[in-house]
Amino acid sequence: MKFTEVVIVGGGPIGIACGIALQKRGIDYTIIEKGTLVNSLFNYPKNMRFFSSSKKLEIDEIPFVCDQTKPTRDQALEYYRRVAQQYKLNIQLFEKVDRIENQSSKATKQLKFLVHTDKNTYNAHQVILATGFFDIPKALNIKGEELAKVSHYFDDGFYYVNQKLVVVGASNSAIDAALECHRKGADVTLVIRGSEVGQRVKYWVRPDIINRIEEGSIKAYYQSELKEITSDHVIIQTPDETLRLENDFVLAMTGYQPNFQFLNELGVSLIEDEHKAPSYDEQSMQSNIPGIYLAGVIVGGMKTHKWFIENSIIHADLIAQHIATSKN
Repeated sequence: MKFTEVVIVGGGPIGIACGIALQKRGIDYTIIEKGTLVNSLFNYPKNMRFFSSSKKLEIDEIPFVCDQTKPTRDQALEYYRRVAQQYKLNIQLFEKVDRIENQSSKATKQLKFLVHTDKNTYNAHQVILATGFFDIPKALNIKGEELAKVSHYFDDGFYYVNQKLVVVGASNSAIDAALECHRKGADVTLVIRGSEVGQRVKYWVRPDIINRIEEGSIKAYYQSELKEITSDHVIIQTPDETLRLENDFVLAMTGYQPNFQFLNELGVSLIEDEHKAPSYDEQSMQSNIPGIYLAGVIVGGMKTHKWFIENSIIHADLIAQHIATSKN
């Protein structure tokens, strides 16, 4: 068993920011990340470009020097690697948290958590959950979704050269994938539940996809749903008809969600509406469970567009200050 004052679950930008904030206050901590450093960013598409400027992605005022206004995935990976190494953060990579056991005493108000991973058990006074939402995709819940030709993640458009590709979704991830695959020679069809391309799509990308649709080089079905996937075709329900299209691959870019089961097992309360946002104090970021803090996009529940790196880095200082004050 290892002893540490605070366990931070998640080694993304917000988890890194939490580690720095605690370190500056002299509080012992351990960051646990199931994959590589900033694992979610590492799994972004290779050619992805951020909506945020490099300045807004900075941690602790460490300059993010970039030759363009909007940094790429690779530039962000390099920046966060340098930040983590500059601070010599105590971070355990490729270690997965299996469960967290709350052994706190209500009588003495002593906080104690046992964080069990696939490699160790950590005895901690507080736990910060900075796990994001990228690991659990929103399922289509249709027949054929389990086929190998279907993916909820996009990496590189070259893979789909000369293939008949259906992309489901109208947000940034879907539109970026559709455009890149089209430019690599894929025959791209977009299936969009709403009546238009998402308004949140990056402002320099949205006109591009609309122009490609209007000229006919990318086919789009609005107010439509994918109903079934087979090995060689898909079924699409449009407002006017049911279509059967030949198909090689499906990219279901329908979004992602936090690990609600993990939160429920910890006893973290979720607001009972369609967003399922967890309960927390906005001044300290402490959940309804004393000693359990929430940081980053996880606090938005299903509102995955509410919190980003740039506006949730402040959570780190709020949490660190509350923990430091609680010690005194």
